[in-house]
Formats: sequence, structure tokens, C-alpha cells
Amino acid sequence: MRVGAANLSMGRLLEGHINAVQLIDLYGASPLKSAVRHQILNGAFLGVWGADGEPPLTTGPGDTQLSGGKCFASGLGAVTHAIVTVNSGPQVRLALVEVSDTQRADASAWDMLGMKATASGRYDFTGVPVSSCEWLGGPGDYLKEPYFVGGVWRIAALQIGAAAGLLDCAAARLRAMDRMQAEAQKARLMSVLTRVWAGMALVERAAVAASEPDRSADQIVSTSISARLFTEEVALDAIRAVEQSLGLVHFTGTSETGRRARDLSVYLRQAARDAFLQRAAEVALGQDAALWGVFE
Repeated sequence: MRVGAANLSMGRLLEGHINAVQLIDLYGASPLKSAVRHQILNGAFLGVWGADGEPPLTTGPGDTQLSGGKCFASGLGAVTHAIVTVNSGPQVRLALVEVSDTQRADASAWDMLGMKATASGRYDFTGVPVSSCEWLGGPGDYLKEPYFVGGVWRIAALQIGAAAGLLDCAAARLRAMDRMQAEAQKARLMSVLTRVWAGMALVERAAVAASEPDRSADQIVSTSISARLFTEEVALDAIRAVEQSLGLVHFTGTSETGRRARDLSVYLRQAARDAFLQRAAEVALGQDAALWGVFE
């Protein structure tokens, strides 16, 4: 949460590195774990690139070379090794691939209004030998719970941290303009801040639940989803409140709150929101007393 409050783009890259390390710990062979540990100590930085480009990433004809690429790949030029999804679908595979070839990276493909500091874009894997890939686990392992959707609490942590950072930055700007003493400003921002604190508590509970061995995968997934969705709603409220509090100065090209809000708006737009909500509801509301979830 603290990293998200300070710099959401950096938080996005750090979350990708942490996610990659966890996937290697879960599904990597012992020699690979040791090798990656050594590489990290010597400066390697990891990422997880899951969004397929056009064409999507596959093993290609004959399964000797990769074909296709990844879009929305964060950390181009900074990430040295990426875990990529290969052959999408229920039997999707995970491969750790070196991604330091700058000729394959295209940062111009990122035309979003926010998260520009993530150095995101497209990476073309066409022609990379399959023999150079380090495969993690078996087909479909990537989708196993509670490590797939059950890990979205990390995204929630960045979202709520970024919302807190935005409010803090806005309050500092209002104080500098001698406008923070207005009752309307206090009421507007404080009403959102109380929900930010509630979101922080939910994220922390989801994180703890994910590490509790006696928790069911369904409970972990449901709580992580709930944290992800609730923090999205609060973050949107924070953006709106800051816009109303600062007015036009928020929308100047040099506005720090404006940059933070743009970054947060882009980061919040994760896929399958409605499906996530339905999945959480099936667990929490599908049987008697299940709504207590991880709070029991």
C-alpha cells in the first residue's frame, strides 16, 4: 500500500516481480529456483506478462519456436526475465523467458493516458527458441487457486494505496492554496478517507487469509475479489472528490494530482469485473452463514 501511495507505476512493476517470484516458488523446479535466486541477487528484475498481443503467443508450428507476442507488457527495458503465458486456454503454460532484447520491444504501442512511467508496450517473441524457455509446472497450473484470482489482493493493495496517496497530495495542494480549512473540503475528502481506511483493513485481511493454511481456496478467492472491487470503488470516489476539491488546477499538464489520478484511472481498469463480483457472491451468499468468510 505504501508503494502504491508513493508511486503507482513503481508499485505495478514491483507487484509483477513479486508475482513472478511466487510463481517460480510454486511451479519451478529446484535448479530453476536456485538459478533465479542467484540472478535476482545479481540484479535481475522479473515480470509477469499475461496479455496476448495479435497474434497471441504460442509455441508455433512444430513447437520449436515461439510465435506471437504480448501487449501491455510492463517494464520494457527494466524487466530482464518475464513469465509469459503460452497457448491460452484451460491448458495454458507458463514459461520464464529472457526479455532483454530491445529490438523486440515496442513502447510506442502504449498509448494510454496514464501509467506511462511503467514503460509498457508490446514485446514480440516470434522466433525465440522453445529450448531457451524455462517451463513452470504443467498445462493449466497457472489457473489453480488460490494462487490465481486469489492473489488479486496485491492489486487491491496498490489501488487503495494510490487512492490514499492521491488524497494526501490533494490535501497538501489545498493547504498550499489556503483552502483546506473550508468545511466543505474537509467533509468531501474525509468521507472518502474513512472508506480508504476500511479498504486498507479489508486488503490486510485478504492478505492474511491467503497465507492461512486452514482457509479454503474459495474463501481466499472471494475475499481477494471483494478487496479488489471495493478498493476500485473507493479509488474512483477519491478521484472524483479530488477533482471537485481542486477544480481546474487539477487538470493542468503539470498537476501532480492530475498525473496520479490518470495513473490510478488506468490501473483500475482490470478485466472481468462483473464476473469477479458474481464469483465472490456465489461463495459468500451461496450457503448459510458463509458471509462471515475469513472474519470468523
